[in-house]
Amino acid sequence: MGYASFIARRYLRSKQRHGFLSLITLISVLGIIVGTAALIIALAMMKGFELEVKSRIVGTTGHVTIYNRFADGITDYEGLKDQLLEHPSVTGAAPFIYYKAAISSADDNDGVIVRGIVPEAEARVTRLEESVQYGDWRMVRDSGAARPIMMGIILAERLNVALGDEVVLYSLRGEALTEGQPPRIMKFALTGVFETGMYEYDASLCYIRLQDAQSLFLLPDRITGYQLSVDDWDKAGAIAEELAETLDPQFYATDWTQMHKNLFGWMEIERRWALVALSLIIAVAAFNIVSTLIMAVIDKRREIAVLKTMGVPARGISAIFQLQGAIIGIVGTVFGISLGLVICWLQQTFSLVSLPPEIYFIDFLPVRVALFDVLAVAGVSLLISFLATIYPSRRAARLYPVEILRYE
Repeated sequence: MGYASFIARRYLRSKQRHGFLSLITLISVLGIIVGTAALIIALAMMKGFELEVKSRIVGTTGHVTIYNRFADGITDYEGLKDQLLEHPSVTGAAPFIYYKAAISSADDNDGVIVRGIVPEAEARVTRLEESVQYGDWRMVRDSGAARPIMMGIILAERLNVALGDEVVLYSLRGEALTEGQPPRIMKFALTGVFETGMYEYDASLCYIRLQDAQSLFLLPDRITGYQLSVDDWDKAGAIAEELAETLDPQFYATDWTQMHKNLFGWMEIERRWALVALSLIIAVAAFNIVSTLIMAVIDKRREIAVLKTMGVPARGISAIFQLQGAIIGIVGTVFGISLGLVICWLQQTFSLVSLPPEIYFIDFLPVRVALFDVLAVAGVSLLISFLATIYPSRRAARLYPVEILRYE
C-alpha cells in the first residue's frame, strides 16, 4: 500500500483547485487540536483537584484508623500499638480520642469535634506541624496556665479568639449525660491555630492533649482508636485488610478512602464522564474530516477513475482517503496534545490562573497530567478520526470509472 500513502500525502500537500477545500482541511486539523487540548487540560485539572484534596485529607487524618468494634474505646492501647507497628508497611501509630463537644468564648459559642492527641506521635502520622499557622503545635502547658488547645482558623475567627485567649469546652458524650451528671466543663487557652485548607476541618476541629480529653470525656485509661501512617497511602486499603486479619476480632481497620468514599466516588464518576462529554468536541471536528474527504472525493473523481483503469483495486482507492483522514487526525492529535501539555506546564509552573481562596480551599488552579489520561485522549482522538474516514473512503471505492470518464 505504498502508493496509497504516497498519493494521500500528495493530495494533502498539493494546491487544490478550490481554496475552500484547503480551508476545510485546516479547520478539521484545528478542530482536532482544540478538542484534544481541551481534553488534556480538563482531565489534568480534575486530576490536580483530586490529588490536592487527597493530600489535604491525609495531612489531617491517618492513612489507616483502628477502632474497637464492640466497646466504647480501647483499653490496653499500648500493647495494641506494639502489635500494629509489627506490620512492615506501618510507619507510625498515634492514639486519639474523638468526640463532639460545645465550645464557648467571650464572644460566641459553637459545636465542635474534639480530637485528643499526643502531639509528638500525631506529628509522625499526619502533617500537624505543617498546618499550624500561628502558635505552637506541641501544646505545651505552662505552670498555672489553662490547658492548651488548638483550633481551625475559621473556628478561631468565628469565636473571635487569639493566641492566649481562654475558651470553655462542654463534653457532649452521651454516657455522662444519661447518668444524670451535668456536662463536664474544662477551661482551655488557645496555643495554636491551624489551617488545612479543608473547610470541614478548619471550621469545626479542635485538638487537645490526650490526657485532657480522657478527663473531659470520662475515659480514664482509654482511647477511641489509633491513626496509622503507612509507606504507600495508595495501598492503605489493602494494608487495612491485612491488619484486620491479624488483629483480635474486636478491632477493625478502615482506610482514608473509605472515610471519604462518597467524595472520591463522585470524583471518579466525574472524570469518566468528562472524558465522554469532552470527546464530543473531537466528534464535532470529525464531521469536518468527513466533509473534507467527501469534497476531496468529488474533486478527485477523474484521478480516481484513472487509478481504477490502471488496475488499482477498490480497497486501494479506499486506503488513499482513509490515510488522508488519518494524517489529519494524527497531526491534529499530536499538536493538540502538545498544546494541552504546554498549557498545563505553564499553569503548574507559573500559576497563571488563580482562584478566590474564600470560595475554594486553594488559591490556585492545580493541574496534574497523568500518562494514562494522555494515552486515553490520544486513543479517543485517533479512533474518532479513523471512524470519520470510513464513509468517504467507501464512497470513493464505489465510483465507476466508465461513468466518470464518459463526460471528461
